[in-house]
Amino acid sequence: MDDQIKKSITEKLRTAGCVFAEEEARLLISEAQTSDALFDMVSLRITGTPLEHVLGWAEFCGNRIAVDPGVFVPRRRTEFLVQKATALSVPGAIVVDLCCGSGAVGVAIAKALGSIELYAVDIDPTAASCALRNVTTVGGFVFEGDLYEPLPAKLRGKVDILVANAPYVPTEAIQLLPQDARLYEPMAALDGGNDGLDIQRKVAKEASLWLARGGHLLIETSERQAPKTIEISTQNGLIPQMIRNDDLDATIVIGTKL
Repeated sequence: MDDQIKKSITEKLRTAGCVFAEEEARLLISEAQTSDALFDMVSLRITGTPLEHVLGWAEFCGNRIAVDPGVFVPRRRTEFLVQKATALSVPGAIVVDLCCGSGAVGVAIAKALGSIELYAVDIDPTAASCALRNVTTVGGFVFEGDLYEPLPAKLRGKVDILVANAPYVPTEAIQLLPQDARLYEPMAALDGGNDGLDIQRKVAKEASLWLARGGHLLIETSERQAPKTIEISTQNGLIPQMIRNDDLDATIVIGTKL
């Protein structure tokens, strides 16, 4: 692909408001099989389709994760959730990834540790289908359903690590999100109810039933909402701790079962 074509695509992307236009042009050119395919991909991107949906994958913790249209795109800040879950875990641990979306979090933990017993759950059939493509590559299992409901009963009281990147955007704040999130990602992966914490409450309510003694529930939240997330953990019998990473703008509350 000659430099003139790359330059033309970069200009189109920049005009459309793509901040990293040159890098995106390089990725689109490298992934397109034909000129027609490249034209279609550029057209999708400049009309607002998330780059990851155009490419069909996202890079997350150094892994290439398949991301189908209509599936939540894993954010870089969520790499902090993976880092902390990995630090609290050991090879062979039982890990459950709730609200798993593409399955990126569970896959990244599995790859970091080398071997875990991974179970991923999402209520959205499109997400569960996408997660299946990713999670099975590390020997994990995917279930479609509402949080703990579809999990095998044998896991009760046995889970070492519960991770939940549950939706935590307050309903009224959805309209303030970037267009690519509002228009192209599932509302169920974004909307956390009036205060953004409805799903977190449901996750924490049953966590102690599933966690092993000394097990941990890790929930991604916002810095503003963290005090309430801590309160939710405490109310449900977990010992909470908040950890913040300013560089990634990432906040996690870890609830430990004693």
